[in-house]
Amino acid sequence: MFSRLSAVNIIMRKATSEDVPRIVELLADDMLGAQRENPADLTPYRDAFARLDADPYQHLFVAERPRGTGEGDEEGPGRVVGTLQLSILHGLSRQGATRGLIEAVRVGAEERGSGLGTELVTWAVEEAGRRGCALVQLTSDAARTDARRFYERLGFTASHIGFKMPL
Repeated sequence: MFSRLSAVNIIMRKATSEDVPRIVELLADDMLGAQRENPADLTPYRDAFARLDADPYQHLFVAERPRGTGEGDEEGPGRVVGTLQLSILHGLSRQGATRGLIEAVRVGAEERGSGLGTELVTWAVEEAGRRGCALVQLTSDAARTDARRFYERLGFTASHIGFKMPL
């Protein structure tokens, strides 16, 4: 499955196990990820990918810039420049509504400011709708003030206070 994001010449596709090293690089390439990710040991990431890949309600996607610049030039592997996870959550609240949860949105440093982030999140919202979701939600670390402004600009409302507890 792949979709083309025409505004930024990107292909969205389901991640494969071969994408795991690059996805981990993307996750580690920011102020918070640098503290919590470990690209030197891919074992836990490969295990997590296998669990995600086996779950029909978990969808890990990558944004790939095709090789070459010609129209329709998609020969050979492109460069993964972004990623996100879309989880489909079934529930009883809101009259049994299904929700889409967008997580781990990352855009490579070389692509930041290109509009790719907007395209990624817009695509994920549309994909959630195609999968029957009544609403889409996401969280962003409170330290990511630029991310909060970004999501609000895209139409998300900071309607809840999130909590977490390490186990």
